[in-house]
Amino acid sequence: MANKNLNAAKTAKKDEFYTQMTDIERELQHHWKHFAGKVVLCNCDDPYESNFFKYFALRFNQLGLKKLICTCYNGSPVQGNELMIDFGDFEEEPKKVAYKVEITEVKDLNGDGAVDLSDVQYLLQNDKNVIGTLKTGDFRDPECIELLEQSDVVVTNPPFSLFREYIGQLMEYDKKFLIIGPLNALHYKEVFPLLKDNDIWLGYNNGAKEYNKPDGTKQKMGNTGWFTNLDHNKRHEELDLVCRFSPGDYPTYENYNAIDVGRVQDIPYDFDGIMGVPDTILGQYNPDQFEIIGLGSGTLGQSIGVGGIPKEHKRLMKGHSAAGDLYILIKGIPKVPYSRILIRNKHPQKL
Repeated sequence: MANKNLNAAKTAKKDEFYTQMTDIERELQHHWKHFAGKVVLCNCDDPYESNFFKYFALRFNQLGLKKLICTCYNGSPVQGNELMIDFGDFEEEPKKVAYKVEITEVKDLNGDGAVDLSDVQYLLQNDKNVIGTLKTGDFRDPECIELLEQSDVVVTNPPFSLFREYIGQLMEYDKKFLIIGPLNALHYKEVFPLLKDNDIWLGYNNGAKEYNKPDGTKQKMGNTGWFTNLDHNKRHEELDLVCRFSPGDYPTYENYNAIDVGRVQDIPYDFDGIMGVPDTILGQYNPDQFEIIGLGSGTLGQSIGVGGIPKEHKRLMKGHSAAGDLYILIKGIPKVPYSRILIRNKHPQKL
């Protein structure tokens, strides 16, 4: 287990990006009701660097938290740096080891009349019961799992390379969570069934577009999103449908009984069958309005009965196609539309 954990830490370091405070604030403002009286765990977060830690430490009293736990893995490249830069020097730089911080209250410790990050810094420096070390800090290590078991809500930006294992662990331990992940995780065989069954869904916003890197530079990433099982208002907003179904406007798949809808805004309000729509539907998905049938690509497509592509059609296709991919004919030319989620309108209007 120890070698496995250390290897995982090395892997995690390669895709270590830090979420900006503005992006955390934009999303968390829609979830405040879920935190009162709760133990929050940020288990992929250097307490000296993480904006998740700073966010919850600053708002500990506003949110009414019971406890805040923050951990990082062994060898995080920025341990100890950020709080020293922002709020003065520690007496000595913390060693590059796995840290955990456990906070049960945040007070005006320096007597300046306000509770801010300088009080958090003072707490880290002077209360030996608050900060400790871990063997590896890997979220799968037994001592980290023990902290997970104590928590009510997990909020963090886990390593994308370990996203499958990470979200699997959250589901195994039946935890509430709000985490950032790669949007292509929607296609993972371990993740999509959770979306289909309404065990998880996307957050209020589409995710950050820019992250801070350990070397101080910024990294643009347009394919990330918030994954959660915390309910929010946007999830219950009904999508306004204005298009009427006409067979000439919506081609039928050659290998599955459904129509293709090229844009979410073109979903017909009066169609009662199955429709293939772009992934972006998940950012506007209302489980009271629609039902997810499946994913129309690869092995997940095969699992719901998407047929194969005949050789004579496959030869004419431009680009990649695989067993289980939906395809249509446009003027006799076969085409695989980019990543379709199959849905059904629960309440089609018949005018």
